[in-house]
Amino acid sequence: MKKSTSLLLTLFTFAFMIGQEHSHTGASAMTYPNIEGYVTLKTDLHMHSVFSDGNVWPTIRVQEALREDLDAISLTEHLEYQPHSEDIPHPDRNRAFDLALAEAAEHELLIVPGSEITRSAPVGHSNAIFITDANTLMESEAEKAFTAAKKQGAFVFWNHPAWYRQSPTGNPILSDFQKKRIANGELHGIEVINSMDYAEESLALALEQNLTIMGTSDVHGLIDWDYTEKGNHRPITLVFAKDKTLESLKEALFAGRTVAVYNDLLVGKAEYLKPLLEQCIKVNAVAYEMDTLVLRVELENVSSSDLLFENAMSYTFYSKPPIFTIAAGQTETLQIKTLEKVSNIDLKLKALGAFTAPKEQPIVEWNIVVE
Repeated sequence: MKKSTSLLLTLFTFAFMIGQEHSHTGASAMTYPNIEGYVTLKTDLHMHSVFSDGNVWPTIRVQEALREDLDAISLTEHLEYQPHSEDIPHPDRNRAFDLALAEAAEHELLIVPGSEITRSAPVGHSNAIFITDANTLMESEAEKAFTAAKKQGAFVFWNHPAWYRQSPTGNPILSDFQKKRIANGELHGIEVINSMDYAEESLALALEQNLTIMGTSDVHGLIDWDYTEKGNHRPITLVFAKDKTLESLKEALFAGRTVAVYNDLLVGKAEYLKPLLEQCIKVNAVAYEMDTLVLRVELENVSSSDLLFENAMSYTFYSKPPIFTIAAGQTETLQIKTLEKVSNIDLKLKALGAFTAPKEQPIVEWNIVVE
């Protein structure tokens, strides 16, 4: 009996430890390299707390961001939609920002003041960030809210334009309202990735209208529950800034120096996406296999995204298919059949998980010197 009891206790303890390990697995730090001339800032500029329709206190958003090593966040609470107002009355719509700012005071996380202008279609939802006072955006007419944001020097981007609840086809509709906001300098960016949705039609609009490409989590619950426990990173916007300051972040957003990222999906203009991909891959070792014309090249992925590539060279691979993945933080070895001894080689790979335009994937090149 004692042996049975002991065995059951052991099994229960083992099961409990496994359960605890699983349930406590949380988000890990994300890393993406700098590109020449700029610092790569990891940002999530669309989030909610209990001060609108989110489920967590603002300080939790700061703690989540610190755990993932983000550089900047914004709590963009709905101005017009306040489902928790009876429990958490707050006449000052800057309160969520103030609480987050206080929580981040002893850390290097940038807190960007922002709010979400929430209206029915065709106006839709838009985030105004780098505002000075959220209270002044609470205008009865949508046009006046955007005008007020512009007066504060806000960067404004169009949220989830392909959201099926406002656009039943699942495609964005560029209405006369948005066209006028763009013409007036009151709308500057557009989400091509929101939550788990990537809309290439939104990317097309970004390129057509010269809008900054954005990716955001739009998180309402816990990051762990909504993303990490499903095996995902939160969507973020990589912003290529001159330095890590609010001023540089704002300047870079207005200049459109961004790449939207969600897991192994990267979306951005070629002038920023290609240099990023080049820096994501580090060439560790290059040498010919002994007494052969097969060149061995070891590549390391120093980013947090699994990168899917296709061989775009005239040379073919030995013992590897032309399409392959270099997992985040891992190395992969290519064996390239050069047919003759070469002193250097241009490694050309098409990034299949990256898009510079709808259905357009960049070819990235590395000039490799053979020792």
